[in-house]
Amino acid sequence: MIGQCIRRGLLTAALLMLAGCQHASQQPDDATFRLETTRQAQGADQRIRFLVIHYTAEDFHNALTTLTDEHVSAHYLIPAQPPLEEGKPVAWQLVPENMRAWHAGASGWRGRTNLNDTSVGIELENKGYSHYLLGKKFYPFPPAQIDLLANLSKEIVARYQIEPRNVLGHSDIAPQRKDDPGPLFPWQEMAKRGVGAWPDANLVKQYMAGRNPQQPVDQAHLLALLKAYGYTVDENMTPQQQKRVIAAFQMHFRQSDYRGNADAQTEAIAQALLQQFPDSNS
Repeated sequence: MIGQCIRRGLLTAALLMLAGCQHASQQPDDATFRLETTRQAQGADQRIRFLVIHYTAEDFHNALTTLTDEHVSAHYLIPAQPPLEEGKPVAWQLVPENMRAWHAGASGWRGRTNLNDTSVGIELENKGYSHYLLGKKFYPFPPAQIDLLANLSKEIVARYQIEPRNVLGHSDIAPQRKDDPGPLFPWQEMAKRGVGAWPDANLVKQYMAGRNPQQPVDQAHLLALLKAYGYTVDENMTPQQQKRVIAAFQMHFRQSDYRGNADAQTEAIAQALLQQFPDSNS
């Protein structure tokens, strides 16, 4: 009898403790229902998996107007020359990170599509490019702008544990439509500061195996490497579309020559990146 009372008392105490834990995790007392949150599923992860960098192709004030209307938006906008408040550079947050912004459009990366749902988008004030007789002239990014971008991006990457290969330009996720942020964007500097991927020079040299950088390689094999890294490659692509994918990769990782040619250096860079940043479930 005494043992039963003790067991009953222990059970009552345990239930009271559980009830206390439940109460601590519930809505306010005036809520119409209660939620039990003491047990959390392991099959969950961050919604945000990608960080996408853009340029505005217009000045700051016009970009701010564009990005705050109902048709297109981004989470952040960074001026070319960020103003200072109390000695700190200012970036504009236009959409909270926990909400979807309309910056990526039709897009794809590592088998995922519609990256608006899973990304944070940052727009940089930059004129983009001008057309000249010999092609496009892209515009550089001021150091103060890149410094602010790097600091902001580093926080975002840490907050959502975004993999280096998932820090992207708009041209990476939409190579058939977009060129931004262009071949003058400092991807290597960003990687040095802990944001994004960059090929290891020694690995690239190993994969080059003494070949001339511009030596032609099998284009189908190169495209297979780029697809393995994350680019959208479709077997029904036209030759021009295939070239656009290669050019997007080169614009990111081999900025001295982004003509879209399938060459030995591009192949070696892709192989190095795949070794440095192996695939995961992201």
